[in-house]
Amino acid sequence: MSGDDLDTVAVLHDPVRRAVYDYVASRGQDVGRNEAAEAVGVQRTLAAFHLDRLVEAGLLEAGFRRLTERTGPGSGRPAKVYRRAPGEWQVSVPARDYRTLALVLAEAVELLGGDERAEQAARRAGARFAEEGEDLAGVLRRRGYEPYEEDGRVRLRNCPFHVPAEEHPLLVCSVNLELCRGLLDALGRDPSAAGLDPRPGECCVAFSKNNED
Repeated sequence: MSGDDLDTVAVLHDPVRRAVYDYVASRGQDVGRNEAAEAVGVQRTLAAFHLDRLVEAGLLEAGFRRLTERTGPGSGRPAKVYRRAPGEWQVSVPARDYRTLALVLAEAVELLGGDERAEQAARRAGARFAEEGEDLAGVLRRRGYEPYEEDGRVRLRNCPFHVPAEEHPLLVCSVNLELCRGLLDALGRDPSAAGLDPRPGECCVAFSKNNED
């Protein structure tokens, strides 16, 4: 367990700060202080305090931009805005290193040419996810995908397999796709509704909206 990671995660213990963080993370775009305050139901000064504390901890990034289309004299100064930082923090007691194991196993699969078997195993794992008794969106949220709707599709704001996906994108993305298709199939839905549609900073899989309860 990293002491730095523990300190970072501990920042989220405050319920208001956690709510502010969750809101900014869920937006996937720049959030101003007024918006965060209204969303959480606190005063702007309190929201600003928590936002800046989250920046100090490395959980959020801050910048400045205009929040309106007005330009020129009278348009005001750019506002301070926030978005989720790209870092990753993990806490376990005692210390565990599943990340290294995942990278080693991914490399072994590629070296042995076992991509097809890995995809088959992923399908079975996805089917087991359906046993959790939740709808598609519920399972995806529980597994850390952070689903959201856009243009008639369900997209995934977070990739739970980010580290191995960075090192072995073809393998991990294909396995992730088959995992999601296995989940759909076990839920009685069309597996082909899950497809690869990668975006920077998001999961590579997206779903047709009619496959969400």
